Amino acid sequence: MSSVKPKSKKKKLQPRRLPKATWLTALSFAIILCFVLWSSLFKEYPIEGKKQMLAIGAGDTYSGFIERLAKEDKVSFPIVLKLYQKFMIHDTLKAGVYEVREGMSIREVLVMISNVENAQMNRILVIEGTTFKQLVNALQKDPLVAHDISNLPYDQILKALDIPYSHPEGLFAPDTYFVAKGESDKKILKDLYTRQMKTLDQAWENRAAGLPYKDKYEALIMASIVEKETSLDSELEQVSGVFVRRLQQGMRLQTDPTVIYGMGDSYTGNITRQDLRTPTPYNTYTINGLPPTPIALPGKKAIEAAMHPDSSNNLYFVATGNGGHKFTATLQDHNRAVQEYLAVIRSKN
Repeated sequence: MSSVKPKSKKKKLQPRRLPKATWLTALSFAIILCFVLWSSLFKEYPIEGKKQMLAIGAGDTYSGFIERLAKEDKVSFPIVLKLYQKFMIHDTLKAGVYEVREGMSIREVLVMISNVENAQMNRILVIEGTTFKQLVNALQKDPLVAHDISNLPYDQILKALDIPYSHPEGLFAPDTYFVAKGESDKKILKDLYTRQMKTLDQAWENRAAGLPYKDKYEALIMASIVEKETSLDSELEQVSGVFVRRLQQGMRLQTDPTVIYGMGDSYTGNITRQDLRTPTPYNTYTINGLPPTPIALPGKKAIEAAMHPDSSNNLYFVATGNGGHKFTATLQDHNRAVQEYLAVIRSKN
């Protein structure tokens, strides 16, 4: 007889239970994640009152906007917003002025400013020292501006605006403007021209005595040169004083920004000795007096400085290499200041 071995019973596998500590860790992580998402994306965007206008400028980025919110303590986890924008919005900021209403979340605001159709108004930023060419190019590229005249030749733009000058440079006031979405470039330019002429007329009426300008247009030319020579408001009257005294003494202005303007599109970032010797109507190393037109759009402070130069004896100035300029009254002192500048530049290389 053969013996039959009894079948062994298979043990049922019991599902492994995660340790209690693991569940608590996962739950804690989920709670923290929800808090981070809420405080970053779904938290109410902070505004004052029932609604507030939010201006986004041309060239602004999501990264810069989010960093600004973090700096102002409006968001706690900027990296979450950046990741959300990168993977969920897939678009860039659109310039314009947007209405943020009470109760809107930060996420809703991020989405809103990615679509120019959501803009309520347009912000036009014209920086002091901008050229008319740069202003027109910006208007041409602005999707919130109706393009009626900005694509015309400059002489036709001036004719359309009923401006009695033959060259547009310097005639339009730099500032930050908020205009209706869809506003025409013609109205925008007319408003900028009107404001610049008002500033110029008031400054001319209150100008200092003994200035070497034949008329207010020459003062505007001087203001544009002053604007391009320094970015420091504290130096505007000093720069103006140097050039006014040079005109009074029959000295050439010898200012690089006029050379650059005269070079036009051939300027690539550097001025050579040959450029300084090459005659153009704007090369103040080769011509006497002022150039024929302004070389940029001067702001109100530069216009005021052209009408009220300082009362020192300085005839020269040169960059210090550390920001600002050193002003001197004699050629000997100027040459010494130039050597000091070169020494600073060499020490940085």
